[in-house]
This record gives sequence, C-alpha cells and structure tokens, in this order.
Amino acid sequence: MKVSMRGICKAFGPVRVLENVDFSLHGGEIHALMGENGAGKSTLMKILSGVYQPDSGSVEVDGQAVAIRSTRDAEAAGIAIIHQELNLIPQLSVMENLFLGREPSRFGVIQRAAMRQQARAQLDALGASQIDVDAEAGSLSIGQQQMVEIAKALAMDARVLIMDEPTAALSAREIDTLFALMRGLKARGVAIVYVSHRMEEIFHICDKISVLRDGCFVGERVIADTGFDEVVKLMVGREIGDRFPGRDVLPGAVRLAVRGLSDGRHIDGISFEARAGEVLGIAGLMGAGRSEILNTLFGINRRTAGEVWLDGAPLDVRSPAAAIAAGLAFVTEDRKSQGLVLGMSVRENATLVHLDSYARLGVVNQAAEQAAVAQQISQLRIRTRDAELDVKSLSGGNQQKVVFAKWLAKPPKVLLLDEPTRGVDVGGKAEIYHIINQLAAAGVAIVMVSSELPEVMAMSNRILVLHEGRQTALFDAANLSQEDIMAAATGTAGHDTRTTQD
Repeated sequence: MKVSMRGICKAFGPVRVLENVDFSLHGGEIHALMGENGAGKSTLMKILSGVYQPDSGSVEVDGQAVAIRSTRDAEAAGIAIIHQELNLIPQLSVMENLFLGREPSRFGVIQRAAMRQQARAQLDALGASQIDVDAEAGSLSIGQQQMVEIAKALAMDARVLIMDEPTAALSAREIDTLFALMRGLKARGVAIVYVSHRMEEIFHICDKISVLRDGCFVGERVIADTGFDEVVKLMVGREIGDRFPGRDVLPGAVRLAVRGLSDGRHIDGISFEARAGEVLGIAGLMGAGRSEILNTLFGINRRTAGEVWLDGAPLDVRSPAAAIAAGLAFVTEDRKSQGLVLGMSVRENATLVHLDSYARLGVVNQAAEQAAVAQQISQLRIRTRDAELDVKSLSGGNQQKVVFAKWLAKPPKVLLLDEPTRGVDVGGKAEIYHIINQLAAAGVAIVMVSSELPEVMAMSNRILVLHEGRQTALFDAANLSQEDIMAAATGTAGHDTRTTQD
C-alpha cells in the first residue's frame, strides 16, 4: 500500500492554505505529520479523506490516480480519518455505530444477531473484548470510544488510518493501550498518519515525520535519524532556544492556602499552599480530580468541606464572579467551549471579563479598550490580522493567547491553569511558557494542571500528585523523575505530604 499526494494546492478565498505540498505514505508505517497551528496539516488530511477537494494536485494509491471528491470516495480507496472530536452517535449502541449506514439486512430487515456477532468479532480483533457491543456509545470512556472509531474504520477495510490528536483526552493507561493497538495495525500493514503536537509521543511511536510550515512541505525525516531540535527548526524555521525556559524567581509569601478541600464527589482532603511567584503543578491520571480542584477553587463546583485563604484572609468563593472579584483567574481546559466566545472578535474576547474597566456610567470608552487590546496583542505576540477578526479564525495557539489576554487586563493574584498548552504547537508552547514566567516574576501565584509530565516537571516549583481524588505526594520539582510522579499517581507508592509541605 502506497499513497502519494503531489503538488497539492488549496486556498480559501484569498488565503492560500497549501502550496504545492507533497506527502507520501507507505503501508506498515506510522507517519507523523507535524507543523505549527495553521501550517495546513488538517487541511491536507481533509483533502486525503475527501472532506475538501484540492484546487490542484493529484493523489495516487498504489500508483493509480484516484479522484477523492467525498468521504465515500476516500472509503472506497481504503482511507479513513478519526477526528479529534469523535463522531459516534452517543444515543446509539456500539454495534449500531459500527454499522451505521451499512447494517446487515435481509429482505429489508436488519439482522441484529448477525450485526452483534460481527461487531463482537471486530472489537475482539482489536483487543477490545471489554467493550459491550450493546452499550450506548455515550456511556464509554473516551479511550473506548476511540477503539470503536478505529474498529468502524477497519470494518470498512481501511488500509490508511488518519488519527488527529488521538491522545488529547486520554489517560496514560489509555495511551498505552492505543499505542499497542497502533503497533498491531502497523504489523498488519495498515498505514497510519499521526497528527499530534506531543513531541514525546512522536518520537516514541512513529517511524517517519513530515513537516509543513506556512502551507508548504519543508521536509521528511526518519525518526531514528533525527532529533527534537531539528524537528522544531523545521516547524518554526528558527531556533526557539530552550524548550522550557528557566525561571529564577524565588517564591515569596503564601498567597493561596488550601486545607482539607472537598467537593463531596471527586476530591477529598486536598491541602497545599501556593506562594507569590511560584508555579505549583498538579499531576495525576485522568479522573484523579485535577480539574475538580481548580473548578472548586473558582466556584464552579461547590465546596463541601475545607478552608481556603487568600493573602492570609479567609476566602469563601461560591461563584466564578466572586472568584474574579477576589483576584482569581482561570484558564480552562477547553478554550473553545469554556474559554472563548468563538463568534466574537479578538477585542471582544480580550476585554470580556473586565469590560467595566473601560466603561464609565455604563458606556464603554472604545478608544481605551482598543488601546489596551493593541498592547495585549503586542505583548503576547498574538498573530491576528487585526483586533476585529473573529477569534475562531485564529490558530489554536493564538486562541489560547487570547484566553490569557482576557485575564491579564487586570492581573490576578492567583492564576489557575488547566492544560494551558493543550492543542498548541511547539512554538506556541514556548511563548505560553514565557507568559507564565512573566506572571510568576510579577508575583502571581500559579496553580497549573498538565497531563504532559515533562511540562509539569519543567515549569513547576513543586508538584502535587493525585490518585482517585486524594493527594498522594507533594514533591519539590528539583531532581524529580517521571517514575516518582507515576508511582504516586497510580497509588503504588506512599508519600507523607507533610514533609514536603513545609
């Protein structure tokens, strides 16, 4: 199996997204496709999977030219895509999703027994025997839903599988399961295109890497013969310095103190302190309660027990509005549904939280608002044509910087960060790390949740580790290993948190 894309061009109106891009893929290989946000990766894969049609260029499968004008054409050519936002219908059963539009029937009557048998065989072949074919798809974990999506693609005899950010919402255990499945598919001769911003995963699971920059193909490398720095330079066209910038700020007085925090459901007995100028990382497996700590501190979830102090004074937050008024800010995990209003402009999003700062007697001073936003765009290096552009038109990294801008109009005392670099390319990550360090240098106490262990280890002064809603360790980040964190996160090592609290 070989797929070749040659001279692919695509424009949306006056904006050229792809310019003479070449891309080749062989059966039995896992091929990473990388590039900064907006480089054209998704557009190229949507062309290969029939979602978009190229303005010019050609696609060949096993040396034969093919016209892929729709997703059905792609399926007929053996090409399937698994989008980052999974496409299962949650109210239907697993087997109904697997055979949607292709149900086995006889004389117009669906043969449910045959469908159940075939669904069971397909899932068992992927090592997913634990998934009940009669269960509603919406009741499955994200990892299990992804298994169903893969089974659905292979049921259509897919020989090319495109996976877009497949681990973005998976736990470490689910990622291991997915990688084992990918290796099995590779051994069966399936070609896999792997789109991800997580460099550790690329070097762990992939055989080759192709890089796009500004809509152009800039190089293909064999993973075994290349390194992190070379890939980054291909992506951004320049050296970006240290992957994780150093920070020499000495933490000051305690800003946020938490004792015995519980929400009655997800977390219980959480205690920690965050000091001015400190980044306190929170690590743990998915479902351990990391986000719930931040949601409870910010008044989204109800606090059922425990005490919180801000700058030495008791803090009783019952709503996000009260949290904002007290000096807390929260960069949420899902920027598109929780952090931004996608139909509003960069300016409107950037001033949304503190719009009253630009108003007098209920009337917004537009000149003051525009000047403040212009300064934020410059300071945070937000790449946008102008401040009136809809924020949905920006790349993921620039959208995330607008979320930061929203809170920095009035610098907070405590900044809560939930997966601050999720879906952000390596260049954008470096810029966000710089913003975090600037805020710490200004005396902001930062509490950061991250699923990427290298990130949480490099950016934190101390790291709180959770397991099933309870804290199991509070480490000093210096001289800490990933094994230490994972042992605490899986409950396989006991730690006295009081020894690291002082």
